[in-house]
Amino acid sequence: MKLKFIITLLTFLFFLNIDAQNPDFEIRRNAYIENGFNHLNSNSIIFQAYKNSPIDTTLLNEILNNIASNTTADFDIVKLIRILFLSNGEYDNLILPILEPIPFWLTKDEKLRVYWSENHMIMWMSSNWLLHEKYGKQVDDSLNSQLKHLLKLKVDYGFYEFFSSVYLPYSLSGLLNLADFAQDVEIKHLATQAAQKLLKDILLLTNNQGVFFPTAGRNYYSKYSTPYNQNHSNLIYLLTGMGEEPTSVSHSGSFLATSSIDVNSVISSWTSTLNTNFTVGHSLLDGVNTINKNIPLLSKVIFQWSSGAYFDPDVALSTATILNEYNLWNHDEFKDFKDFKGLPLAIAPTLARIASSISKSSGIYNPNISIFKNNSVTLSSVQDFWKGKNGYQQFPVVANTGTSAVFPISGKVTEDLENRSELHANTHLPYVKQTDNIALVMYRPEKGLALFGYTDNKLDVALKWDANTFDEIREYNNWILGREKDGYIAVRRHCTDTILNKIACDNHDGQTWIIVVGNIEMYGSFDNFENIIKTSIFESKWYFDLPTLQWAYQSKISIDNKVLEYTWYADIFSFPTEKEVSTAIINKKDYQEISVYPNPANTFVKLSFPNSITKNSRYKIFNTVGETVLEKVIEPTELNNLLINTSTFSNGLYFINIETKDKIYTGKIIIQK
Repeated sequence: MKLKFIITLLTFLFFLNIDAQNPDFEIRRNAYIENGFNHLNSNSIIFQAYKNSPIDTTLLNEILNNIASNTTADFDIVKLIRILFLSNGEYDNLILPILEPIPFWLTKDEKLRVYWSENHMIMWMSSNWLLHEKYGKQVDDSLNSQLKHLLKLKVDYGFYEFFSSVYLPYSLSGLLNLADFAQDVEIKHLATQAAQKLLKDILLLTNNQGVFFPTAGRNYYSKYSTPYNQNHSNLIYLLTGMGEEPTSVSHSGSFLATSSIDVNSVISSWTSTLNTNFTVGHSLLDGVNTINKNIPLLSKVIFQWSSGAYFDPDVALSTATILNEYNLWNHDEFKDFKDFKGLPLAIAPTLARIASSISKSSGIYNPNISIFKNNSVTLSSVQDFWKGKNGYQQFPVVANTGTSAVFPISGKVTEDLENRSELHANTHLPYVKQTDNIALVMYRPEKGLALFGYTDNKLDVALKWDANTFDEIREYNNWILGREKDGYIAVRRHCTDTILNKIACDNHDGQTWIIVVGNIEMYGSFDNFENIIKTSIFESKWYFDLPTLQWAYQSKISIDNKVLEYTWYADIFSFPTEKEVSTAIINKKDYQEISVYPNPANTFVKLSFPNSITKNSRYKIFNTVGETVLEKVIEPTELNNLLINTSTFSNGLYFINIETKDKIYTGKIIIQK
């Protein structure tokens, strides 16, 4: 009797809340649902359950038949959960037997499903909890507390997969299921807050044409190819009415259209102009040592994985521990690391430090984000985010002129940039500094990337520039300018070359690109905008900083009464090799690498020198922070082969430097005991 009363009350509140929604939203919602009825797909059968109409069993069975073998089964499971709750038990006998054998959390020897990353965590945990509440599904005793912990994380710190038009709509689906159907009052409240926060995030970077082309912690290139009729576009249209009316029902659109959450505060949060800088998330160590401190190891590791922290040196040991304990080396997500299977766990942090150019930059925690929006134009970026390291699905800087996304992207240029791997939007990440509507974007890959197959011919930088979307295009020296209606953009390319008919440069030492956005409200005519660009002053140079033994790459742009500049320092091995760049080097000397064996080393290394090194030359060995750990004169007997005792060296990376009158000889030593 008590349960029946609760259900009746929740149903009453559900419809009461709908009546209080923004009337324009209600009109769009009803039209969207009606369109879904007329053009059924696997998403719009949710509307049939919502309206107490018979569900198309052919479409439902297509979902059910793929659950067991689907890598992303949780995308469909959240839809099944919604149907179960909306259909008053009519399809329980069809759906529940399919879900019963599916593990809803990580088990040993898993090779197929992904339970980590933020959107997957939310979908799996929300589905597990709701099945427990409604049908008495057996769950781990800690699920309640961990689900609340997850929801509080989102409310307090935001979403790790920030501004992701790929993943945030799926996170929303899991959150809306909890907000609409959870019996636990705290879970229901937290899920509602998190869902509203996520929707506000999407509107934050939506322009006045209903287009969402953001900087993002995780995204796909294809999400920047078309402005409308995508999963997230359905959400934007339902909330604001901006953009094109969707021609079909999307996954997240079907959830929002049948949800009871109050969207009035979300709708009123949208603004046509914005100029802000903020941080989301938290530091990795805060997450490990404080925020996630009191949860079981498996869940703690999955929580850190959800922020992209897989093989960062600070968490590499816990990652390796779980991979071993649950035998995940053959899982698709980790098979690239299976060569490390069987190695002592204790060396995981050292290996991660050696491989820092690829081990750290999957992390998407604690980014500093800049956003500029003025009606149709937007510019957003992540400031100084893993510069030089391997990129994954991050889009560190993106501009929009209205319905056209523009951004540089690093990696081997192909005829169709959209066909690049979804896992690697950039092979190396740039340094970005944004002030208002201007961004300085510098590329300088870490030399260590070459150890992992990222060789020079893959380190080009291309520009996503869809010429057919612009009403007018002009060029001035290295600048290319575009106008889309009243929206303007100017990009200063590193060069004026093309690769496979794409605007692209193949300088592998370093590149600097500049992005400026504007519109008629800011600059008046396009002619005036062009004149501002023409009066800009760009400077760039390389030099060797003797006090720190580092190569510096410096760029500066002065434009529209603003100055953006940055000096990028890197170790002695990061010297430029391009002839046209080398002419600008201060204190120029020829550099030559010497042979070091064995490498990695343990108790000794042997160095082989060229004949030009003479007796009484000195060698210096220093660590990655520039501290000298050994300095000696080369004796005559050591000229052919020098043996160095490294037994007292700690594990890690070291550099050796020998300077003669004409040359500097360099080498790397990796100590692994």
